[in-house]
Order: sequence, then C-alpha cells, then structure tokens
Amino acid sequence: MGFLFLPMIRSVPKFVSFATLLVFVLSCTSTFIATEAYDPLDPNGNITIKWDILSWTPDGYVASVTLFNFQKYRHIQAPGWLLGWTWAKKEIIWNMVGGETTDQGDCSKFKTTIPHCCDKTPTIVDLLPGTPYNQQYANCCKGGVLSSWVQDPVNAAASFQISVGQAGTTNKTVRLPKNFTLNTPGPGYTCGPANVVKPTQFISPDKRRVTQARSNRSYPLFVTVTWNVTCTYSQFLAQATPTCCVSLSSFYNDTVVPCQTCSCGCQSNATHPGSCVESNSPYLASVVSASNKHSYTPLVRCTNHMCPIRVHWHVKENYQQYWRVKITVTNFNYRMNYSDWNLVVQHPNFDNLTQIFSYNYKSITPYGRINDTAMLWGVKFYNDVLMQSGPLGNVQSELLFQKGEAFTFDKGWAFPRRVYFNGDNCVMPPPDAYPRLPNSGFRQHVSLLTLIMTFLSTVAVMRAASGCCVSLPDDVVMIVNPKRAIESDQSIGINHDSGIYGTKSPNNYEQESD
Repeated sequence: MGFLFLPMIRSVPKFVSFATLLVFVLSCTSTFIATEAYDPLDPNGNITIKWDILSWTPDGYVASVTLFNFQKYRHIQAPGWLLGWTWAKKEIIWNMVGGETTDQGDCSKFKTTIPHCCDKTPTIVDLLPGTPYNQQYANCCKGGVLSSWVQDPVNAAASFQISVGQAGTTNKTVRLPKNFTLNTPGPGYTCGPANVVKPTQFISPDKRRVTQARSNRSYPLFVTVTWNVTCTYSQFLAQATPTCCVSLSSFYNDTVVPCQTCSCGCQSNATHPGSCVESNSPYLASVVSASNKHSYTPLVRCTNHMCPIRVHWHVKENYQQYWRVKITVTNFNYRMNYSDWNLVVQHPNFDNLTQIFSYNYKSITPYGRINDTAMLWGVKFYNDVLMQSGPLGNVQSELLFQKGEAFTFDKGWAFPRRVYFNGDNCVMPPPDAYPRLPNSGFRQHVSLLTLIMTFLSTVAVMRAASGCCVSLPDDVVMIVNPKRAIESDQSIGINHDSGIYGTKSPNNYEQESD
C-alpha cells in the first residue's frame, strides 16, 4: 500500500510549486493593472523622463533631465508639470538651470556655500517665460506646459540641468533616484522605476561632432549613466468623475439629445454650497472673482450634466454626394481657460473627410489602415484657447464628408462612436436615445386654409392679367399658361416645356381664354 501512495507524495511538491508560481503571476498581474494604464487609441503613449549625466564633479555630477511627451493627443496645460523623486542616499542639489525646486529644505549644516535644495524628496517645476538668459536651458521656461506629440512636437519636450552633490563619482556610489512622481498639477500619472539604457548621443551645434552621456572611465567595465523613467496616464486616477459629455442633434429630427443627467456629478448646492453657479445669478460676478484662483477644482455653471465641457455634434445638412456636421465645444467652467485644447473623435466616415473649417485636423490610425479616428484642435491665435464659461466660452467648426458605401442616416450611424476632450473620455448618450429617422420620410405639413388662400390669390391674379376663368374641380390643378396647355388623356405631373403643374389631364377641366 505504501507504494501506491508514493506517486501522490512525489506529485505534491510539483503541485505546490505550480500553485506558488500561479499566485505570483496573478499578484504581478494585479499590480500591473493597478499601476499602469492602457489607452486603445494611443497604446504606446507615455511621458518618458531621461536622466543623462554630462560630466563629473568632485562630489557628484552634472545631469540633463528631459521630459518627452510621447502621447499623441494628451498634453499638459498650465499651471504645468511637477516632477518629484526620492534620493537613494543623502544627495543634494547644488545648482539648477532651466528649473527650480519648490522647497529648499533644511540646509543648516552648510555654512559657506548654500545648496539649491537639501530636501530628500525634491519637487521640480519649470521656469516661466521671460526668465533671464543666464538661467535658461534648452527646451525650458514654458511654465510647465507640454504639447502633445501630434499637435506640436516641437514643444512636446522640456529640459533642465541639475548639479548633484554628495552622490559619488563611481558606479559604486552613484545611485538611481527612486519613487518618481509626475503631477499636472493633480494626479493621473504613474511612474515606473528608473532603468539604465543606452547612452544618449548629443550632436554639436555645427552637426559635425557627436558625444554621448559620460560613464565612469576609472572603472574597468563600461558603465552607462543614462536612466529612463516611463510615466503613463490613467483617467481614473486623475479625477473621480468624468470631465466632459456629448449631446446630439440632427436636421431630420426635432429631438435634441442632451448630455446625460449627472454625467459629471449632480447639483448639490443644498448639501455642498458653491458646487455650481447659476448663469443668471445676480451674484455671479462676485462669486467668480472671489473664487480661489489657485484651486483646480472646476467651478461650473449649474446644469443637469454638471460637466465643465460639453461637445455637441449636429448633423446639419444632406447633399447628393456629401453631408455636413457642425461641432460645438462649450466651456461651463468659470475657473479655467483651456489653452491648446484638442478633440479626438471616432467615426467610420473620417476616411471620406473632404473639408474642415476653422479647426486643424490629423488622422490617427490606432488600428492599422482603418482611418476612423481624427484629432481636431484650434488654429493658432484664432481659436486655440477655449475661454471660460460665458458668451465667448465656445469654439465651433463644420466638417464636410463625402458619402461612402456604408453611408446611412439610419440607426444613429451619423453620430460619433467615442469623443475625447484633452485626452479624457467624454460621456456619450445611450444609443437608444439617438435622433432617429422619421418612419415615412419627410412630410411638409401645410394647413387647408393656406392652400385655399394661395389658390384664390392665384385665381385673382390670373383673372386680372388675362381675364380667363378657371373652374374649381375636386382635384386642384394650377395652370400657369392656359394658352400653351397640351391636352392629354394621361396624368402629366410636371411638364417644364408647357409650364403646366397638376395631377390630371387638362381635358377634364373647362378652360376659357380670350
């Protein structure tokens, strides 16, 4: 009997090992999901922080730190980014160019030369435009604003130079900073650990010489000193509620589909006074002027949806081979002007976009050759700033599409599938609420009194002009020129040659002429 249990006993360690491995994989997966973010329209979008050591100093090094925004349509607007980390040892910052720390920290132990920052966890901000030239660095001094890669790749990077002390000058003493954070200025980005990568190459201004980030030549092995940190964005971490919603309308239906109620929150002035402001309130000006300008919490106009931004999609006109759409973006936020705003819209007919007015356009193809996603943004110095809530708080444009093979107005096909504003997904109305086509085409409703008055007026004019008499049959027929009427036994409908409009043959009616 002992031999019968021997295979089972031997299989127990294998089962335990497999179970342990499975638990480890699941734990890693859950950690990845909790800290990382995936955007199906921009799967490789991220902000990369590159740390390049340029030279060594007696107690440390001089490094160039650059932020690259590799996100297609998500940018960082004013008041800008804040970059932080934790030193691995007791490093200090002797000097900075192109940026500064928000807090100097405790530097009391330094008596002669005072460092720029002695904080264990420094926070760096960009310098403002207009900074003196001796304090500037390449790609600095934009107030922390980072454009998206598609919208403005030239301004999608920011840099500063930092002189680090008490860091050592060998690979055994230099340590990578840890716990990187990127705020904009609120949460939303999650940064991974710093990784050693291939040294960055620098090209001289005359483009005749190439240098790379320094390594410790005193050590027998070649050790690179370029570090990369990758930060990804998650809308769920950025804010608890959405920031925009979508409303719909069309020329073929009188119904206007508004944003869903409580899309971005519900009115709660009874329990939380000051959550919104009525547009017709006599105290509107005082409330807005007295609001905290340094608060990034939106102060919105009281609406059913309570969203700072509303995007309205209106199917405007239908032509024989084309159809037209009007897009209106409205700002309901009294605290913020949205500079360098952008929209990302998904619709299957963007492959047939013919013309766009007062917006910039760039096709985004996240699914290979399928062109169903477009990025739209304002024209520089014209409508690139979406002003705060008020008469000027909106931007509009029209899009002209050519009708493709799949074109139809039925079942909400003419409306977008998904809309993003500044990279945040907007709340769409439910599909069953979309404007629908009428059941039996278009009918022009004209009252009977209008028809009678029109006919009598026509008869009076004709009698005054030619003296003819027209009888009043059961089926009304108007003969514009009786002398040129062509007798026929068939219904003539519209005859452009004879100028006759009717439903029956003129033989059925008595005509009198001069």
